[in-house]
Order: sequence, then structure tokens, then C-alpha cells
Amino acid sequence: MHRYDTEVIPGVTSVSAAAARLGEPLVEAEEVLTILPGTLPEEELTARLASTDSAVVMKLGRTFGKVRGALERSGRLDEARYVERATMDGERTGRLADVDPESVPYFSVAVLPSRVAPLTGGPAKEPVREASGEVVVVGTGPAGPLWLTPETRGALAAADDLVGYTTYVDRVPHRPGQRRHGSDNRVESERAEFALELARRGRRVAVVSGGDPGVFAMATAVLEAASQDAYEDIPVRVLPGVTAANAAAARAGAPLGHDYATISLSDRLKPWEVIAERLAAAAAADLVLALYNPGSRSRTWQVGKARELLLEHRAPDTPVVLGRDVGGPEESVRVVRLGDLDPAEVDMRTLLIVGSSQTRVVRRRGGAEQVVWTPRRYPEGG
Repeated sequence: MHRYDTEVIPGVTSVSAAAARLGEPLVEAEEVLTILPGTLPEEELTARLASTDSAVVMKLGRTFGKVRGALERSGRLDEARYVERATMDGERTGRLADVDPESVPYFSVAVLPSRVAPLTGGPAKEPVREASGEVVVVGTGPAGPLWLTPETRGALAAADDLVGYTTYVDRVPHRPGQRRHGSDNRVESERAEFALELARRGRRVAVVSGGDPGVFAMATAVLEAASQDAYEDIPVRVLPGVTAANAAAARAGAPLGHDYATISLSDRLKPWEVIAERLAAAAAADLVLALYNPGSRSRTWQVGKARELLLEHRAPDTPVVLGRDVGGPEESVRVVRLGDLDPAEVDMRTLLIVGSSQTRVVRRRGGAEQVVWTPRRYPEGG
């Protein structure tokens, strides 16, 4: 090419042609379009289809069965459209779910069009879904988009309604037509029943938590409400998320590398006597401790009392990780000695990880990097 002048003339892509023949927009507003080869492994296709707004999967033919499976596993099969030989003789379009796998040629694509608003005047389009409601309980991770799983992204995008503590709902990008129902953090039971009522009316509802929804979060409240006779027929799914403990631990190194216990220091839903007993038992067992909800403006003494209890079983130089707003704009991760832990430095946005007798603090790279880790091997007879 260096010997001759060369010019590349753009053409109409099969992606654009397929969308035109369907008479539906690929993307609108802030939606994201993903173009995928059908030759990807099914697990990878499933994850990418679940996490995107719109998609086109190319190179069907022999990959059609795998692509259809990925669309079904990601919950997108009912939305999927099929286009074969767009603008050519033998053109065929329709619902992908109705296509015979044996009839699919190489020159065909699967299309997930925009979820915002279909165009009018194109080929007749069957309803994307029947009015069957469900509740999906999701976690946004400790801080938002970087730690969202593809499955959770897909559930949030597909939801008609978002329900949750306002701080967590605000982390989710706005989508046209999607309703948002934010509320105070102290009305979990009411929030759960409200979500189930919406689902009973045929709405797809995402109940939004921070971190993982099953760790001191909304999954328990939703399942408790869903166990009532009035809601026994409402489908409820819980999707895993990145926990605050895992996020803080990763920033510090690997303090949760061995056995550990997770305990909330909040005595709003259980008496302090229960918390104290569990702290003492876990400390006596030499478990690393991940302490959630250590303090707030109305709870100021629990961290100090917990430190006293732990010092009965742990040496004063036991490392403690203070992870505050991990993954957020005010992230701070520090390591202090248990004996030096200052309750005044701990608030509701802080998570504490208290090491075991085996947890180590090491300086690397000439002392510039401090890492905390707990060995997986435990001393014999220790």
C-alpha cells in the first residue's frame, strides 16, 4: 500500500441494514450498542448480552444454537430479532425465538434493538413480553459502575421500576420510562412490600442495595415479605454483588485470606448483648473480623466497646484495616494497631477488618506500599 495512493470508501454495514429492515432504532439517548461475534464462548456472550442495552450478534450460521442459548440465559430472548440476508434476495426477518436453527445461514444477524421507543411504520412487531411481574434484588457494589456485575447491569436496564434507599438508587443511571422510588434507609419492610405490590401489577422491579444485597441488605427483607401468602406467586430473584468487605480487603491486600466472620455493630435490629457475645466468640476462635455498620451520628460508643472486647483476645498490635468510601471519591484505606483504634475516626461509611493472630502487615517496594494479608496455612496446634 505504501507504493500506491489508497482510499477506503465506507459502505453500509450489515448492522445498519438489519436495523433498517426491522424498522427499529438500534440505540437512543444514552443507550450503549455492543457488536459481538457469534463465535465467542457462550459464557462470554451471555455476560455481554446481559450487561448491554442494545446488541447485534454477527456470524450466526453454525453458532446460532449457542447465541440463542446466550440470549435465553441473559433474559433477552424475547427481545431478540432475527435478520437474514438483509436487502438481498431471500431476506427474512422475525422473532429470533421462532427461527429453526437448521435454517440459519452465515449471512444472518441477531439484533437486540433499543429499549426506549420502537419506530412506527416498520414491520409488525409482536409484544416483547407479557405483563408478568417479578422482583430482582441487586447490589450496586460498594461504589457503583466499576463493580457492577454484567447480570446486575442487565437487571437494572430491564427493570420498569427501581426501588431502594435513595442514596443507592441515585447511583443507577437514569433511563427513559423507568420509574424510581427512593426512600429512607429505615423502612426496609415497607420498601419490600411496595416492590412486591408493583410486581403483582405486572411490573419488573429491581430492588437496589449497596454491596451485595444478601449481606446486611435488602434481600432478607424482600424474601421475608415474599414469604407471606399474599405474595407467594411473585417471582423473586437475588443477584450477587461485590461486598464492602471484599472491596476493602482487596484494597488492603488479602486480610480475608483465611477463615473470617462478618458482624454488624449496629444494635438497631438486635441487642448489643448479642453483638458482644458474637464478637467474643469470633475473637476467641481467632477469626479475622469484618465489622459492618461500626458507627453513625446516633451510635458513637459501639466501636470503643468492641475494641475493649477484642483486646481481651487479641494483642494490641493486631492490624486493623479502616476502609472508608472504598471505590468512591473520598476513598481512604489505612492500617492501624488495634490498641490505637480511635472510635472518632470511624463512621457509617467505614468498614473495619480486624486481623487474627496470624494476620501480617508487610512493607513492599522500599516501604512505599503497605499490604495486609492472612496466611492460608495455620500453625499446627495453634
